[in-house]
Amino acid sequence: MAVQPDTDNIRQIARVFVAARRDGVAVPDFPGAVPTTLDEGYAVQDVALGLADGSVAGWKVGRINPPLGGIDRLTGPIFADQVVVAPGQPPAMPVFAEGFAAAEAEFLLRIGTAPDPAKTHYTIDEARAVVDAVHVGIEIASSPFPGINALGATVTVSDFGNNNGLVVGAEAEGWQGGDLNAWPVELWINDALIGAATSATMLDGPFGAVRYLLEHMAARGIALSPGQWISTGAVTGVHPVAIGDRVEARFDGRFAVHCTIKAR
Repeated sequence: MAVQPDTDNIRQIARVFVAARRDGVAVPDFPGAVPTTLDEGYAVQDVALGLADGSVAGWKVGRINPPLGGIDRLTGPIFADQVVVAPGQPPAMPVFAEGFAAAEAEFLLRIGTAPDPAKTHYTIDEARAVVDAVHVGIEIASSPFPGINALGATVTVSDFGNNNGLVVGAEAEGWQGGDLNAWPVELWINDALIGAATSATMLDGPFGAVRYLLEHMAARGIALSPGQWISTGAVTGVHPVAIGDRVEARFDGRFAVHCTIKAR
């Protein structure tokens, strides 16, 4: 007989994280029994989505390494009030100073066509057809709980996938006919090169992340809408940041997006 999830524990974790994010305070210890499966972590996320204010403007996709139960990616919501389109002056992006804080260089793909909620399997080409724009950007990963990544993917999932914002840079001109997986990407902090890689090192790349999200959301019964962003994974890695840091992500030697880091 399968073990039933502890619904009281699920609700407790969700309530604590939503309140901490609303109030901008740290959660020094994980607020309950650690979820033992990804399904349990997503049950916490679902309850938290019901408690949180604001609309969801997109979803982040992150890598699980090593895979957990054969699953190698995870997701979390990106709220509209934490999405900043940054064509000019670098925005100041908030993080939890006493929690976890990092910056990630990512390709941001925009949904142009609402996927069929009954469709549960996609090819890469089918996933690509859902996308109408690709931009360069920075994901701000931050949680009130400093140990969010150290305790594993089930905990990361339980606190909105560790997302706390998105900086949307320029459209990645040439993406339609080019190979995003081959574009060199760099992440700089305070004028120092911190990480460099290509999306070829990230499973099946940005459009593979889209495919995963489409299938995952169909399984959860969550509709995706035109205009929502998909942050497709940290190309150069997850890089810790501190208050006052200046962050720059560079793509293909042609595009750059910047932000600074401030306390939540």
